[in-house]
Amino acid sequence: MRSTWGFDVVRAGVLLLSGGFDSPIAGHLMARRIIGVPTLYVVRVGEAFAEVAHAANRRFYFILTKRLMVRLADAVADREGAEVLVTGENLGQVSSQTLASLRAIDAVARRPIIRPLIGFDKQEIVDRAKAIGTYEVSKGPEICDLLGPPRPATHARLDQILEEEAKLPVDRLVAECLEGVQPERFKADRAPGSLQAPAETAR
Repeated sequence: MRSTWGFDVVRAGVLLLSGGFDSPIAGHLMARRIIGVPTLYVVRVGEAFAEVAHAANRRFYFILTKRLMVRLADAVADREGAEVLVTGENLGQVSSQTLASLRAIDAVARRPIIRPLIGFDKQEIVDRAKAIGTYEVSKGPEICDLLGPPRPATHARLDQILEEEAKLPVDRLVAECLEGVQPERFKADRAPGSLQAPAETAR
């Protein structure tokens, strides 16, 4: 069960890299457009996600955790001087990827969020994962799925999200997640497009 998220950094953008299928493909696609040698920050979010699940209305769990990840990515972008965030979200697959949910997630970002997979369907994503060699590492369960509610909100209003988020110690969660996190600088001979999900797991 994965309890880490990664942030792969290139010169102009920060990729939110989870253990799922989508984000490695988003990074692979954006590597054609954003030039630079990647840097990886591995951020342990399991405890923070669990706190979100228990302290706030669980129906909004996926949106609240995505907003937390955007805050973390913005903090990494501050360190790296990156100008945009990149995610693997696509439209309408799960509760946090409806238009209403994406608006609520975008509202917390201090940088533009680029979503290169926005129009992809799930089969296209799985096929691309197999083609670029990330399918096997991405096919296991993710902690966010295990902590999520059986009936998540799909059309949450921003005021509802803000009301639930007010129950959380957001600044503390961000600080604790980033405490002691150090960048891994990849060697220059590593191909920018060879992105894979973080290998660390928790059981």
